[in-house]
Amino acid sequence: MPDTCRNTPRPPAWLSWFVGRLGYGLLTAWVISLVVFIATQALPSDPARVILGPDAPLESILTLQRQLGLDRPLLEQYLHWLGQTLEGDLGQSLDSSAPVADVLFARLGYTLALLAGVIALVVPAALLLGVTLALRRDSRLDRWGLSLLIFLKATPGFLLAIGLVLLFSMPHMDLLPAVSILDPQLALWRQLQFLVLPVLALSLSALPYLTRMVRAAMIEALESDYVIAARLRGIPEWRIVWRHTLANALVPAVQGLALTLRTLIGGALLAEVVFSYPGIGTALNSAIQMRDLPMIQAIVLVITLGVVLINLLADLATVLLTPKLRTARRAGLIRRNRRGLQPWWRRSAPKAP
Repeated sequence: MPDTCRNTPRPPAWLSWFVGRLGYGLLTAWVISLVVFIATQALPSDPARVILGPDAPLESILTLQRQLGLDRPLLEQYLHWLGQTLEGDLGQSLDSSAPVADVLFARLGYTLALLAGVIALVVPAALLLGVTLALRRDSRLDRWGLSLLIFLKATPGFLLAIGLVLLFSMPHMDLLPAVSILDPQLALWRQLQFLVLPVLALSLSALPYLTRMVRAAMIEALESDYVIAARLRGIPEWRIVWRHTLANALVPAVQGLALTLRTLIGGALLAEVVFSYPGIGTALNSAIQMRDLPMIQAIVLVITLGVVLINLLADLATVLLTPKLRTARRAGLIRRNRRGLQPWWRRSAPKAP
């Protein structure tokens, strides 16, 4: 009887590695949720007093604290909140008494639309600019382009947002609305004029980093041995760039995109407050002002899970785009080899012979 165990195909090593990374990401999310819960409970003001007002009698405040469960021990409150969260119940808002999940996911769609617009604008622009500057390295265009990118990177995001408002929304121009007052009865795609300034402000903040990373990765790939060999064989330059060099430059660009997305999440929260955009950033700002603890905890938890998901997808894309990691036979080899894949900005220059 043939040995069927030997003929059974083994799952790829990167799959078991990814399961381990998933567990590590969930552990990170749990630790952050614990820290955020303790931090929100340590806020100086009392949510019950904020809801009832500063002149409310003490008996009413104590009664509301018992109703909200704020008089229980901290560990008991956390375990109760964690159990409800695992069941999909994020509690009720202390400010509006509405379910937190309904408020949160209604706002989350607007934030995701904002981030999608930024990615759709930044990624093609960064690839085009990065490749162009790399092909014209040390030229006047390269120097002026890098200077402009450094200027945009050094400028705070809120100053870029204010500058765009002054440029396009003042009475002498009045081309775009300065405040994103959306009509909830209309589809978002019918109100795209309110997205232009927030998307443009976030794009100008995210473009420099990703462009410089693509440029550096392209320069490194253009100076590699296989590119020199391809040129000696007479392969056209455009084919070398678009079919060989760019594919190898995408690996560090994927990690750069993940870092850009993580930065964009924080920038989107700030941009939403500046432009009064009805996303989770304005919801978080209002919840902090009103000491709405369930809303704060839910928003931070969703942001944490989003960052963990971005990291997981970036690591998986890096492994799948790197043949040495994709074809590894053991998950331990992937972990060791990934430690050896240092970003371009941490690599030391080769020593002279």
